[in-house]
Parts: sequence; structure tokens; C-alpha cells
Amino acid sequence: MHLARRHRSAAADLYLSLFPNAQRTSTVQYPTDEAALGPNAHMAGQVLMEEVALDGNPFTLLNGGPQFPQTEAVSFQVMCADQAEVDHYWNGFTANGGSESQCGWCQDPFGVSWQVIPRRLYELMSDPDPQVVTRVSQAMYSMRKLDVEQLERAARGA
Repeated sequence: MHLARRHRSAAADLYLSLFPNAQRTSTVQYPTDEAALGPNAHMAGQVLMEEVALDGNPFTLLNGGPQFPQTEAVSFQVMCADQAEVDHYWNGFTANGGSESQCGWCQDPFGVSWQVIPRRLYELMSDPDPQVVTRVSQAMYSMRKLDVEQLERAARGA
């Protein structure tokens, strides 16, 4: 992810603002000696790497530059307790240049893919009645941000 700030990354700032019990644990910058960086001279002095803990889970954010874009081949799942939590993460990730996708997937402004999933979806998808699972699946396929009440209504056949 291409990060523009010199002493901290905008990506780390976003994640720290969204997740509970979050903290920045270290920041490493590219050297300022452009000659030592060779083809990466344009990265001199920028953030190379930040380590953060998001709700107790450690992550290392690496700024490899624009030649290494994020893809949906890697995504992170955020399991949410309720609709308010779904809304919190979804709105945070999709604001300021993020984008929505299907079935609870979105990308943040840095191109990182997230699956914002209410716990209730897994409960409904584990229902012993295959028709409930079919209705819930069909409802989910029609959504971008997952809506717990709509999933509940689908489960009931309403």
C-alpha cells in the first residue's frame, strides 16, 4: 500500500481508529539517503513498515510502494457482534476512497479487502433446515453491506 505520510501511515491511523484496544507498536522508515535506496529513492524518508495491534492481534503494514498493489487474493475478516458493529467497520473502511463489493466484502482506501460479517450470518447458515440456508444465502448474495434484519427475515421466509 502506498503511504504518503513520513512519520506514520494513513492506513495505520485508519485501523487504529476503527478497532478496539488498538495501538501502534513500532514504525520504521526508509532511509533518507536516496543513493542507498537505488530504484526506491522516491521512497526516501517515508514509512517503510508499521507494526500495530488491533484488538490484540498483531499486524505488520509494509509500504512496498505503488509497484506492489493490494489484491483481493488476501482479505481480512472482521466478525461483528451486531448491525451496529457491521455499520461501524463498513462505514470506516468504505469512507474516503474505499469501495463496496458484494456479500459483505469491501476495500478500504488503501486497497485492502475486508469481509465485514455479522456473527448471526454464521448462525443462520448453520441452521439444520436447508431451505433456511438457501433463503439466507440468496439474501446475502443480493447485498453489499450485510443487513442482519434482512437476513433474519429471509431465514423466516418473510
